[in-house]
Formats: sequence, C-alpha cells, structure tokens
Amino acid sequence: MVSASLRDELDCSICLSTYTDPVMLKCGHNFCRLCIGRVLDTQDGAGVYSCPECREEYQERPALMKCLALCKLMENILLTPPTMTETGICCTYCVDSAVPAVRSCLHCEASLCDKHLRAHSKSPEHVLSEPSTSLEKRKCSVHKKMLEYYCTEDAACICVSCYLIDKHNGHKLESLDEASEKKKKKLRNVLQKLMTNKEETEERIQSVEDRRRKAQEKAAGEAERVTALFTDIRRRLDHLEKRVLSEISRQEKKESLSLSALIQQLEIKKDELSRKMRHIEELCNMADPLTVLQEPDTGDLCDPEEGGGDEDTGGHDRQPHDVDDLDVTVISDTFCTLCDIISGIKIYREGPAYILLDVNTADINLLISDDLKTATGTEEEQNRPETAERFQDYSQVMSSRRFSSGRHYWDVEISRSEEWSVGMCYPSIERRGDQSYIGDNNKSWCMGRGNNQYSVIHDSEEIQLPYSFYSNKVRICLDYEAGQLSFYELCYTIRHLHTFTTTFTEPLHAVLYVWEGSVKILGGGSNWKKPS
Repeated sequence: MVSASLRDELDCSICLSTYTDPVMLKCGHNFCRLCIGRVLDTQDGAGVYSCPECREEYQERPALMKCLALCKLMENILLTPPTMTETGICCTYCVDSAVPAVRSCLHCEASLCDKHLRAHSKSPEHVLSEPSTSLEKRKCSVHKKMLEYYCTEDAACICVSCYLIDKHNGHKLESLDEASEKKKKKLRNVLQKLMTNKEETEERIQSVEDRRRKAQEKAAGEAERVTALFTDIRRRLDHLEKRVLSEISRQEKKESLSLSALIQQLEIKKDELSRKMRHIEELCNMADPLTVLQEPDTGDLCDPEEGGGDEDTGGHDRQPHDVDDLDVTVISDTFCTLCDIISGIKIYREGPAYILLDVNTADINLLISDDLKTATGTEEEQNRPETAERFQDYSQVMSSRRFSSGRHYWDVEISRSEEWSVGMCYPSIERRGDQSYIGDNNKSWCMGRGNNQYSVIHDSEEIQLPYSFYSNKVRICLDYEAGQLSFYELCYTIRHLHTFTTTFTEPLHAVLYVWEGSVKILGGGSNWKKPS
C-alpha cells in the first residue's frame, strides 16, 4: 500500500495536486504539463526562463520531456482507490493488489474479499465476523479455540476446552452476549451516576463562577471607593498645602517689612552716632581750651548712652530680636487639619455603608462630583452613552454599593433645591418611563420635597409629613432582615419622620433624585442603633 509520505511526493509543486501528465525540465524537476506551460507563458516577455523549483535559468524556452518512470508509477499505484489501500482492511489472499475485505474468518485468522469469500469453507468452525485486524484476540491463547463463554467467577472470556479440561470446570458460565448485556447494564448505571456527578460539578462550577464574579464586582467597587477616597485626600492635601504655604508667605512678608523698618531706624541712629563721634574728635583735636569748654551739650557728646536715647530715635531703639518671628504656632495649628483628614479615613472604613454614586446609572442632566458623593442638577447634558442601566427620564442616580443584609445608614445634605428625593431601590427598577421615578413603583421607597411639601412615597402612595423642617440634612436607615426603611431629620436632635415596613426580596441600592440644586452624601455606617 502507498504511504501518505509517498503520496505527498507525487504532488505538483505548482498546483499542489497529484501530477497530471507529468513532464520534466533539464534540471530534473517535475511538474504537470499544463502547470509548467502556464508558468513559461508568463516568462515569454522577460527574455529568460527559470525553473519554479530551483530557479535555474534558460535563455530559450526549455523543452518539456515526459517523465516515463513517473507516469508508470502513477498508473500502477495512484489509480488504486485510497479506501482500498489506506483506510480499509485488505483481503489476505489478494497479494498482487490491495482489495478490500468484506468479512474475516476467526478460524483461519484471515480477511476475505467477495471473491475469496465465495470459495471459503462453510464448515461450522469457520466463524465469520466483520473485517478485523486483531483476529488472534478472539481466540483462546492456550487452546487456540474460539472464545465463546464468560466465566463469572474469574471474570474471563474462555473457550470450550477451558471449561472442560482447565481450571474453569464447574464455574458458572454465561454466553458472551448475555455477559456483555449485563456489563452494559452496569456501565449504563455507572454512566448515569457519572452524568449526575457531572451535573453537580457543573452546578458547583457555576456557583464558584458566581462567587468569583461577585468577588470581582466587590473588588471593583472597593477599587472605585479607594480611588475616590484618595482623590479626595489628594484634593484636601493640595488645599492644605496651599493654605500653609500662603500663611508662611504672609508671615514672611510681614516680618520682612518690620525688619526693613528697624534696619532703616538703626541706620539713622548709626549716622547720628557717627556725626557725634566726628564732632567729639574735632573737639579733642582743638588747642584752644576756651573753645572746648564753651561747646554746648557736652554731656550728650561725652556720654551718648545715658539719657535721651529713645528721644533721639523716636522711641524705636529696639534690638532685632524685638521684631515678631514666624508664627510657628499658627502653622502647627494649620497642620492639625491633616489629622482631621487621617481621622476621616477611619470614618470611610466603618463598613459597607460607605456610599459612592454610580455614574453608569446617572441621568445625563446630573453632574456627579469627582469624589462620587455629590449629584447636582444641571440643564447642560453630560456626555454619557445611553445604556440599559442608565436612568433616562428623571435626574436620578443609584449607588454602586448594594445591601442584602444587616443594618446600615447614610446621611445626605440638600443644597439650593426645592425638588428632591432620597431613598433606596431594587436593582430591577425601570430605568425609563413613569415607572422609573423613585417612589412611583413597588421597587423603591423615598422621602423628599416637591410643591413646597415634604412627603414619603412607595408604590405611588404618597404620605405627606405634617412637620416643619429645620434642617437640610436627612438620615436614611435600613434594617434589611427586619424589613424596615426609616427616615430621620438631622437637626439639634435626630427626629424620626417615617418608617416603611415590608419584606425585601432583592438587594437594595441607595438612590436619589434632584432637580436643580444638589444632594451630597455626608457619610454612613453599619450596625446603627435606632434612636430612642
């Protein structure tokens, strides 16, 4: 039979198919007559011809010589169907050519084509089967007889002689078909268990993937929170640095002006002293005693340090250390703000109730601050893509954090807004249409102000609050297991406004709405205690 590697050698290098009417160039390379003819045709205008294989050049168009040996090989080998020589089982007795076998004789251990099958013995011991290359495996290795039975005690396939004269005598036997069916039944039971185990494994994989996805979402949320936290810290540190440097510069200028004035005064005093010294030297150099004695103010001239010092300098005869130094205490007090910033980090780490706004849900008429804690209503539309999770018809935004257990709270401060709402909602809340407004559906609860009236709303049922409000700060408290969502006013004391009681069926997100003005998240915490 022809091997695959030999068949590859019989492929034309131009068309990559088996040679058709193979011809040879002088360099010895073979091609299909049609293929090499086309190549030479393209080289006619170049004035030189070359072999596609070795690039040997010819000044004239080379003559094509028929390769007789290759043609003979093609006729004797390649005309044989591949299924007879490569893939099928060939007849044992057809030695001149490969002829596919149709049956195999277990007794003769031979494969037969149609021709030899017709002449084969019809004796009972000549058992025929499907064509096979492993006929010896179907015979007993000891007695060379057909394997016909299955010994259940030894779990072995045996022949008749094994049972009659060998160690299997007296053992319980089954026919191969019967034993095979019993084994198939066991295998089906094993297969069913394996399928069940596979389904359970797939469920566990799905569960683990869900946990991994939640871990990734949690990590993303934490990363977002930390990024916002450090952005806020850097902003506050930059502001603090500018304040300190400004204070240092202010004090330096003040001290510089004061010291400059003192230097000017001392220069004047220096000049006055120099004048007096010259006058005294002149007196000391005079020869006429009468002139020296008649010189006025001799006391001041002789003893310049006694009396009148302050009068001569106008009361500014001070030493350099009398001028105020840099006020280090003021600078130190300014640095105390840094301690407040660091202390604030602890507040942010109180628990999962620290809330950041999710820009991906924010309406295009809401401006979200860099620290993700303030939402401001604006008429200028923000450049944000229209997605399924974004609110489309109302100036609303949800928090990136969700709550599915525990007790939590978060505080907000409302500025310059006559129309606002704050509360909590399910992630399945509609994002467009009338049902998307918080409070006007059964998936959200809120408290807010509209038409100069404060109220709480759920499932379009509005309850007006009969209170006068003294503060623009509100606290929202969640007790998930108890199914309670409460609202408080943060004024001189914490005043309870309203509590919704229900059974929560989904995780909850903080949500807010604001028209003009702004709503700022002040902070939050976990495991809050209900005010008494």
